[in-house]
Amino acid sequence: MKLLLISNSTNAGEPYLDYPKHKIREFLGNKHTKALFIPYAAVTFSYDDYELKVRERFREIGHDIISIHHYSDPVAAVGKADAIVVGGGNTWMLLKLLRDNRLIEPVRKKVISGTPYIGWSAGSNVACPTIRTTNDMPVVRPSSFRAFNLIPFQINPHYLDANPEGHAGETREQRIEEFIEANQDLWVAGLREGTMFIVKDGRIELSGPRKARIFKKNMLPIELGEGDDLSFLLK
Repeated sequence: MKLLLISNSTNAGEPYLDYPKHKIREFLGNKHTKALFIPYAAVTFSYDDYELKVRERFREIGHDIISIHHYSDPVAAVGKADAIVVGGGNTWMLLKLLRDNRLIEPVRKKVISGTPYIGWSAGSNVACPTIRTTNDMPVVRPSSFRAFNLIPFQINPHYLDANPEGHAGETREQRIEEFIEANQDLWVAGLREGTMFIVKDGRIELSGPRKARIFKKNMLPIELGEGDDLSFLLK
């Protein structure tokens, strides 16, 4: 498999998809690729608008996309895709529409067979076994929490250490501790903004200026960054 799992689309003060665009180009290679884009996480803006935003950045780096909403048969579109790109937004809406369109198994089989997969935020969440470590409100109810299951661990995108002054609620770390208490066999990677996981040929690495915070029941959280061994996450 070839996976590029990005925490967030945009760093503060930067254009959309600007910071990861060079990694996307490197990941897809020099040969022009027209990827299939899945915009289902969009809730407050149209698929057409979403496609235009993503297309602009992909064309900057010598590639292109076409959104799946233009196809009358989404499953067939997946079967013909040279690469699959899943954008961020609301993870619950994304998973509901993936399941309603019967795309979970077709995408999983396609990516396992070697088709490159790129996701950011919600698009990274759905690469996990389930979406239960998303930060999003469940604005809709998918038929199941089960997602593509391309990796055996959970990602929490946009992971934050900070607890805003005056905020009396739980921190992100406390929420993940609740998750691992109830799911003691699963690793959870808190993927900070500006970072991404690259999975190729059975290997995984972190790219970006910040470390990932890794959680599992009965272990103190560990901080791992570029060059560190993350292979245990794939076992």
